[in-house]
Amino acid sequence: MTSIESTDRTNPSAWGWKEAGFPYFSYNYYLKKRFGRRIQKVSVDAGFTCPNVDGSVAVGGCTFCDNRSFSPSRRLPRQTIASQIDEGIRRLKRRYDCDDFIAYFQPATNTYAAVERLAAVYQQALAHAQIRGLAIGTRPDCVPEEVLDLIAELAARYYVCVEYGLQTIHDRSLVWMNRGHDHAASIDALERSRGRGFEVCAHLMLGLPGETVPEMLATAREVARLPVDAVKIHNLYVVKGTPLADQLARGEIDLMDRATYISTLIEFLELIPPWVVVERISGDAPPDYFLGPSWCLDKPSVRQALHQEFARRNTWQGRKFSG
Repeated sequence: MTSIESTDRTNPSAWGWKEAGFPYFSYNYYLKKRFGRRIQKVSVDAGFTCPNVDGSVAVGGCTFCDNRSFSPSRRLPRQTIASQIDEGIRRLKRRYDCDDFIAYFQPATNTYAAVERLAAVYQQALAHAQIRGLAIGTRPDCVPEEVLDLIAELAARYYVCVEYGLQTIHDRSLVWMNRGHDHAASIDALERSRGRGFEVCAHLMLGLPGETVPEMLATAREVARLPVDAVKIHNLYVVKGTPLADQLARGEIDLMDRATYISTLIEFLELIPPWVVVERISGDAPPDYFLGPSWCLDKPSVRQALHQEFARRNTWQGRKFSG
């Protein structure tokens, strides 16, 4: 099995995505190369909360966040870990010809608990016959050493990726979204995660209020120098019942149009190293939660427009990266 650790990370041809005709190193391509077959993520809700919800660092959660809007597992009555995986697999198999899955601890902060509880829920997922590894969504201020040690132990035996919500490098934007941590916390978490055997994915947002395109590209340049194996990128979108929804109703924010987003995303990806996997290029939410922008709901159209614009510009991920 090919490994991102055992491959020359400075040589994109080792993975062959550009030679295969892709403008960026897509997640589906990476997983097929790594595992030799299709792998899908199945969402799992372990019932965790967040430190900016429970009052440890803030209250109210992130300005944009309603976990139900981006996690199918939190829209259902909570079941055991095994039952959630079974149900998620049933739903995914309606769309994909796939027998192997990654358990994605998605809603809330999935390292924000005692290490004994974390070990128990991670092991429950890994005990499922069709689970091949874990993806763990968390915050950079919620990974004490004992938690990183636990994850490293699991990564010695299974595929594991830790997904950090970085969002942006600009502290004023982190304050605006009520994150409860600064960019220095992100650097600290990434550096302490380096060399522990698990992959690291950075969640990033484009179109945050007050951020210019040069400032968004500054985030790309910073991420490019950090120990990151993958990125998840999407535009700022609005779901019901959030402080962001109230700001939109009051006319306090503007949302990116599709053409501006695609142009900015291409410039962003040109700065990202060619060995960094691109797990996501846009985001959406279920229509009953979603407020805008409307173009987000047609993800195939967004992907097609992005690929067409890459081709028109004759460019690709990493073209302007200077390591």
